[in-house]
Amino acid sequence: MKIRLQKIIADAGIASRRDAEKIIEEGRVTVNGIIAKLGDKADPEKDHIKIDGKLLKPQKIEYIYIILNKPKKVMCTTSDPEGRETVMDLIKGIKTRIWPVGRLDYHSEGLVLLTNDGELSLRLTHPRYKIEKVYEVKVKDLPDEKKIEKLKKGIWLEDGKTAPCEITFIKRTKENSWFKVILTEGKKRQIRRMFHSIGHDVMKLKRVSIGPIKLGKLPIGSFRFLTEKEITALKKSVGLL
Repeated sequence: MKIRLQKIIADAGIASRRDAEKIIEEGRVTVNGIIAKLGDKADPEKDHIKIDGKLLKPQKIEYIYIILNKPKKVMCTTSDPEGRETVMDLIKGIKTRIWPVGRLDYHSEGLVLLTNDGELSLRLTHPRYKIEKVYEVKVKDLPDEKKIEKLKKGIWLEDGKTAPCEITFIKRTKENSWFKVILTEGKKRQIRRMFHSIGHDVMKLKRVSIGPIKLGKLPIGSFRFLTEKEITALKKSVGLL
């Protein structure tokens, strides 16, 4: 059966679905000797699919699902050209190639999912599936209700308008205040830019859940495998079960 090339590559654990699309666009994939284009389909059982000249062989993939409590000043990428520490440096003893699902910026901390399941990774990061991501955010001073309502309804940033979101006041400290923020999209450094736009910079940001997966009491810098129950709940949340 013919299926899209990016899915075949992702299912083989070579790259995430989005990275697979980039590989195809770069002209690095051939099907039966012909350079593939984005949108092409192939039969992984019958067609000769090559990436950088190396034959892609159908194989049964053992999927891995990991939760990590990312510390601050760690890149949420598989590598960094500046040589900074990445989330992959914190994942020890895993021989299978995995990647982080989505991003959590350098100065933020908290829950990061890592997997080699390309389809799940794509759905968790695609705004169509409206997966809720919950953050605990400390901001400078205390924004008034008008400003918070403005953020809730969606505001214009340089890369477009943000989707409506939930923001709940948690507590006030001497110089700052804490809020719970729930997003269903993932623009770059979105929460930091949102609060900056109303004159209240983010002092600390921690992601505590993605869909049904909760960070809980996992120590900073530690990781664990998801339970079967968690994997099932995660797949159900994006329509894979």
